Amino acid sequence: MSRSTAAPQSVALSGQSKNLALATLAFAISFWAWNIIGPLGVRYTEQLGLSSSQKALLIATPVLVGSVGRILAGALTDRLGGRLMFPVLMVISAPFVVLVAVAGNAKSYGLLLVFGFFLGIAGTTFAVGIPFVNAWYEADRRGFATGVFGAGMGGTALSSFFTPRFVTWFGYTATHVIIALALVAVAALCWFAMTNSPAWKPNTDPVVPKLAAALKLPVTWQMSFLYAVVFGGFVAFSTYLPTYLKDIYGFDLTGAGTRTAGFAIAAVVARPIGGTLADRIGPRNVVGISLAGTAVMAVVVSLQPAPELAAGLSFIVLAFFLGLGTGGVFAWVAEQAPPERVGAVTGLVGAAGGLGGYFPPLVMGATYEKVFPGYGFGLALLAVVAVGALAFTFLGIKQARKERAGA
Repeated sequence: MSRSTAAPQSVALSGQSKNLALATLAFAISFWAWNIIGPLGVRYTEQLGLSSSQKALLIATPVLVGSVGRILAGALTDRLGGRLMFPVLMVISAPFVVLVAVAGNAKSYGLLLVFGFFLGIAGTTFAVGIPFVNAWYEADRRGFATGVFGAGMGGTALSSFFTPRFVTWFGYTATHVIIALALVAVAALCWFAMTNSPAWKPNTDPVVPKLAAALKLPVTWQMSFLYAVVFGGFVAFSTYLPTYLKDIYGFDLTGAGTRTAGFAIAAVVARPIGGTLADRIGPRNVVGISLAGTAVMAVVVSLQPAPELAAGLSFIVLAFFLGLGTGGVFAWVAEQAPPERVGAVTGLVGAAGGLGGYFPPLVMGATYEKVFPGYGFGLALLAVVAVGALAFTFLGIKQARKERAGA
């Protein structure tokens, strides 16, 4: 049986930095495409007269597909390698970016949902990158590597900041064409410049048994829950925050997009910090710090602090804690998952994280100005879940031998 392996200490891995940079670039542009509907949610709401629930469903639909699709993408990466999977997924995603513009021009909510559904394919590249960069780095640097790669989720910040501006500068349709062309260009760059690690070997096990084997691992379920909280929280805010900021603080499309970009950047900066800290103090401690901070800041944000300084600082600190957690969780995956199952485990954990970001916008839309003022109910729910995850982190996950040894 041929198996995928992680990078052993004895293998010389020249080209680490180049391939990490290419993977991060591919992840970033894919996430920009994946999040292209969210920053324009206010536009669609005004043009189509959408209710809060319709708006939330439109924003959340690409998240759903990008989440579930990671299961298959991760398993296929174990078999085919990241050098093939990155270009294929980006090329497949590109037409749907343009089709979203077609639906928007037609003012068709139904078509926006359909094409947004397939746009979710762009969000699956995360499950390609984790096993790809994992194989390029030695065990004691995988927290750093996966953290740097994970910073590619800054594509959501790029989307939040630039997409509304591109619409102003170039027009609505041209903006979508530009992003589609960028996907194709980066796909070509990856095809010609990216290489799989010499330590990587394809895992030719059938996909379904491979996923079944990954599901039998405790680490899969444990990390899926934690990632659903931290990454799900990030995705939910980065997609729904423009709507939140308009509803609560009255910002226009560009203003809300700019502030959402700041939120995403804070999480992006924190992710490699979380991965690097996990290499030093252990991923359990990093995830614990993240969840405790998230719970506190969710309560603070629910109180609707005044703009600009108090509200802006509150959201940035919340984003930073969520970003720390995303880096910590995948450092934990890299530490605990069997090398030949990293892709499959990554796909499942990544799917759980994405699904964690799918439901909060729906809850936020359904509970707006109900139970508590504004979006208070959704934020209170986030605080409760974060506290539960914090308890699980320290009480529900057994210490591995490496942790007990201080590794």
